[in-house]
Amino acid sequence: MSRAAAIAAADPRAPLSDRDWRLVFGEIRHRRLRPAAHAFRYPAFYIRVPVHHLDGAARGNWLFGLNRGALLSFRESDHGDGQGRAAAWVLSQLAQAGIEADGALWLHTFPRVLGYAFKPVSFWHCEGRDGRLAAIVAEVNNTFGERHCYLLSDPSGAPLRQGQTLRADKEFHVSPFSEILGSYRFRFMDTPTRTVARVEHHDESGPLLLTSLSGELRALTVRHCLRALLGYPLFTLGVIARIHWQALRLFVRRVPFQSKPAPPARFLTRGSP
Repeated sequence: MSRAAAIAAADPRAPLSDRDWRLVFGEIRHRRLRPAAHAFRYPAFYIRVPVHHLDGAARGNWLFGLNRGALLSFRESDHGDGQGRAAAWVLSQLAQAGIEADGALWLHTFPRVLGYAFKPVSFWHCEGRDGRLAAIVAEVNNTFGERHCYLLSDPSGAPLRQGQTLRADKEFHVSPFSEILGSYRFRFMDTPTRTVARVEHHDESGPLLLTSLSGELRALTVRHCLRALLGYPLFTLGVIARIHWQALRLFVRRVPFQSKPAPPARFLTRGSP
């Protein structure tokens, strides 16, 4: 059964014209191992967007808007090349890499809250026609307004497996407390009701940063939109505030500070298992 069919079967109610829209309630965990141990965890919520159905989707409910202003909203222009055609952009990237993904496209990301968004990382899940996962694109934004993507797939063309470790060289500046050295290890685990994404940054000495985003999937209904707005007030503004607060804590602990380099010449880095 494909992920689309499994999610639909888990909750037959249709909050929008496409019943596969989801809110995800969970948490973010982050742990630094060196040179000073540092860890934090925050409650969080995300949205899972059926990008393959956006053209025929409803405009949302009175709390949630698609490509329009609302208390909670999703805008295609926040992703990819910023031109506002999210599905076309990611499919063009896959085609250039020789990856055939002619099935469902899912985007796991932070929504806009009261019109504001900052999305440190978003994950595009790209399926083949048979419902199996052909590739994942990790889309990373830094606080300097720059964006870079990591394309994760199997060079042989084999579908990706649940929990499979996927690797990509680090090419993009994210934190002034981490050099552009080493590589990332990604692992993704999905069920019809729960999702987990783990990202590890390794350098020549081994694991350095361990991050995870996890949560329970819920229908994008008015009730769950209210839960998100009341339970996580000003959430996306809080994301950027917490990034700077954690940076200050690292600075006080004298973790070495790195100057910002020029962004990479390529917009997308190809990874592999």
